[in-house]
Amino acid sequence: MPRYKIEIQYLGSAFSGWQKQCEAHTVQAEIESALTILNKGNRIPVTGAGRTDSGVHALGQVAHFDFDTIMTSCDLKDAINGNMCDTVQVRTCGVARPEFHARYSATNRHYVYSCRTDDQILDSAIVWKTGPLNLSTLNTVASEIVGEHDFTSFAKQNPETENYLCTVSHSLWLEKNGIVNYEVTANRFLHHMVRYLVGTMVEISRNNYPMNDFIKLLKHPKENVHIFKAPPQGLRLEKVIYNELD
Repeated sequence: MPRYKIEIQYLGSAFSGWQKQCEAHTVQAEIESALTILNKGNRIPVTGAGRTDSGVHALGQVAHFDFDTIMTSCDLKDAINGNMCDTVQVRTCGVARPEFHARYSATNRHYVYSCRTDDQILDSAIVWKTGPLNLSTLNTVASEIVGEHDFTSFAKQNPETENYLCTVSHSLWLEKNGIVNYEVTANRFLHHMVRYLVGTMVEISRNNYPMNDFIKLLKHPKENVHIFKAPPQGLRLEKVIYNELD
């Protein structure tokens, strides 16, 4: 049976996250519902590259599913989109190799968190209105994140998580036209990890949290520490990265 790889964009504020839940509107459930219609009432499981939280957006979420159909990839993409709400859209659709796995084949994920520092309000649903930030301070802190670290202090604790080690290859704040974007790329991300990092870095920029305490938590991780969490609407999954075969 052919395995399909799809790239998806969605407005996170319209959903209770990616993962299917009872009595909740989620992205995974929306896609599976569309596929169920195309598969004459039979459910087709959809596996995503990662589980974005409620309110978190995506431009490049990736998922896979197995489906035996005579439709071309282009027609399948249009058919899925035609059976979903307008806050989620399949951007690309193609047949993948049988071994492809949206989650386990991924080598890196790239997230962007957007903060607005001026008084413009039209994009309030997709940014965090922080007010002025110290870009130099933010980048000094962001540089400490690059490399392999135990992010226990900057993640929601989960007994099912075997370890909290992540390797960050890119961590940078950039400013343009009143928007300060935090770009971060890593091999994996933990629950709420980016939001905890951004929230705490912003408070360091505001002189409300010592930079040395942040660095200590990276080097000597602890559970249940006092840090800050940024709101979800500024965060988006920009891209999931795979090797050349995928």
